[in-house]
Amino acid sequence: MEERFETFTVQIARISRCIRKIKTEEMEEFDLKSPHVSCLYYLYKSDGLTAKELCDVCEEDKGAVSRSVEYLEKNGYLHCDCMMKKRYKSRLYLTEKGWRVGAKITEKIDRILSEASEGLTEENRLVFYRSLSLIAENLKKICNQYGE
Repeated sequence: MEERFETFTVQIARISRCIRKIKTEEMEEFDLKSPHVSCLYYLYKSDGLTAKELCDVCEEDKGAVSRSVEYLEKNGYLHCDCMMKKRYKSRLYLTEKGWRVGAKITEKIDRILSEASEGLTEENRLVFYRSLSLIAENLKKICNQYGE
């Protein structure tokens, strides 16, 4: 049992560090940081999202998303449909620059996922993601028992 715990926690931590490092290295050419990647990626894949929706899909807290949105807006990657009184509920849309960079980010993500999955059959990949999702949901239930 101890080996299982060590393997699980060490491998998850290793994957997390690698993802952060890859995001940092791959985004350097766009002068973007790791937290900006998910925001641009999900906005690229959607027809606009609110900051709250970005928090949900990125699994980031309100402060981190707010800082990312502010940076991305100031640097011309997105604009806000500020019709709502509460900016947090206003829709965010990519600008032309945001669409261009979003496309490049998506290409990079697809390439990296392909490389990371090298040696896995499609069936193994599906089982892995299904298992990973189940573990994440189970851990979320456990965390919810502690309160947020």
